[in-house]
Amino acid sequence: MKYIVVLGDGMADWKLEELGGKTPLQYAKKPYIDMLAKRAEVGLCRTVPAGFKPGSDVANLSVMGYDPHDCYTGRSPLEAVSIGIDLKDTDVTLRCNLVTLSDEEKYEDKTMLDYSAGEISSEEAKQLVDSLKEQFDSEDFSLYAGVSYRHCLVAHGGITGHDLTPPHDITGKPIAEHLPKGPQGELYLNMMKRSAEILKNHPVNVARRAAGKNPANSVWFWGEGTKPALENFQTKFGKKGGVISAVDLVKGIGILAGMDVIEVEGATGNYDTNFAGKAEAALNALLRDGLDFVYIHMEAPDECGHQGDIAHKIYSIEQIDAMVVHSLADRLMQAREDFRILICPDHPTPIAVRTHVADPVPYLLFDSRKDAKGADTYDEDSAKQTGIFIENGWDLMKRLLAD
Repeated sequence: MKYIVVLGDGMADWKLEELGGKTPLQYAKKPYIDMLAKRAEVGLCRTVPAGFKPGSDVANLSVMGYDPHDCYTGRSPLEAVSIGIDLKDTDVTLRCNLVTLSDEEKYEDKTMLDYSAGEISSEEAKQLVDSLKEQFDSEDFSLYAGVSYRHCLVAHGGITGHDLTPPHDITGKPIAEHLPKGPQGELYLNMMKRSAEILKNHPVNVARRAAGKNPANSVWFWGEGTKPALENFQTKFGKKGGVISAVDLVKGIGILAGMDVIEVEGATGNYDTNFAGKAEAALNALLRDGLDFVYIHMEAPDECGHQGDIAHKIYSIEQIDAMVVHSLADRLMQAREDFRILICPDHPTPIAVRTHVADPVPYLLFDSRKDAKGADTYDEDSAKQTGIFIENGWDLMKRLLAD
């Protein structure tokens, strides 16, 4: 028996007038997922426990079978692990986005134009981060380059308890009310202001402006946390697992859980990602390399939700259907391999608000050996209408792996 999670990050949504009162999941052409839904268990699940912010960190931990109450210490340490940072127990980590702010002279008067600096390339970003490291690295701080706009600051012997706003929550909004607050809030704000001076006329940004691209003209700190610990996935569930993702956060969870982290060429974390390559890598892991379980994470619907990009959110869902779910199920059936597949988002990222919400998510659980009384389609409404509701997201994994 093989076990698969197909995680469409932020795939769930709210009804949109532009789609005739449908959600992107309802509007998208996803014939294969809908075919599975007819023979699957379909319902709703709460992946973000009460009291937690609806982040991809908490939600993916839940879907992967871990109770955030027991193991969550913040987002940035999960990413730090993924990019190879050896954290000490006394370290505090912060996510460091390269962002695009508006051009007002006073920093506090600026607006968050783009939380990803136009999906800046990793190569460009490293040049910018290297320039910042010359100013930021010290006995107290170390700055590390990650992927695209996602980087990491480590405060050695740092303090937690800051109010730090995710930049994707304030796209198009003035930043004044969302600047760092807390014990070292003024210090972090001063570093952000210094970054704006350093990056303003950096050659990378000069070239980006000339090409009509958004400059990465500031850093933005958020998602603080301390060194985490997760129970080994194989010890916890008795299955040898792997993770496929373009996102450091999910890779970090996989590393901490002792799973194989499977790299896929062309995986970008957006709608231009290599959907087919992710499916192929999963099949190789399951059929050739002896893994029992693969967690396939696709960030594209979430990024499109943050950008307010309806067309590409629908496109991403359709690609997940055609290039991932269809390929996986067909090849496993051809190999005469019994399998169970869980399809779900981690959280909704509604186009209307362009950020995460804590609403329960629709899930589909298909077993190739069985016919369940499912639903005609897989979407938010059909999942609600079945009356099946799972209160704790971490119970989904137990449901998937139950023989």
